[in-house]
This record gives sequence, C-alpha cells and structure tokens, in this order.
Amino acid sequence: MLERFKNLKIVKKLSTGISPKLRWLKFANRDKTDYIQNITGVDLKSMEESAKLEAMVRAQLKEEFPNIESMKSYELLVDAVMHNIRKKQLDDTL
Repeated sequence: MLERFKNLKIVKKLSTGISPKLRWLKFANRDKTDYIQNITGVDLKSMEESAKLEAMVRAQLKEEFPNIESMKSYELLVDAVMHNIRKKQLDDTL
C-alpha cells in the first residue's frame, strides 16, 4: 500500500532524512527476492520451479534407465528434455 506513495515529495524527504541505521533496518526487513529480482531482472520463483522440474526429469530418467547418470550423454539428454518441455510450455502460452 505504501508503494503508491513512494513518489511524493514528503515521502522522498523522509526517506533521505532517516538515519543510516533505520535505513538498514528497513532494507533488512524487505523481501530479498523482490530486491534480487529488481537488480538482476530474474524471477527467482520461476528459477525454483525450473530447478524442481529439472530434478523431476533427472529422477524420472534414473528410474527408467538405470546407471544413466554415469554416461557421458546424461547431461545432454537432461538439457534436451528440459528444452522440449520449455518449448511446449511456450507454444501453449502463445
């Protein structure tokens, strides 16, 4: 709710007039994912979902093909499966 008022002059004056300790406390209490997303432009929630999906793909491949993780082409196969899944998701959204 307070985000709407962040551009007002009085709010800007108050934010610059606050002591460094209070600014640090304000920063420390912020949600870190929002800060990282603003700085990097990367959505961490989607990264977490992608990591979970990749873990599921790896588990399924290990279940269907025993000892596949020791093969040289294992990482290539995981990347290919992830690429196909993302491509299908992108096609479904368009």
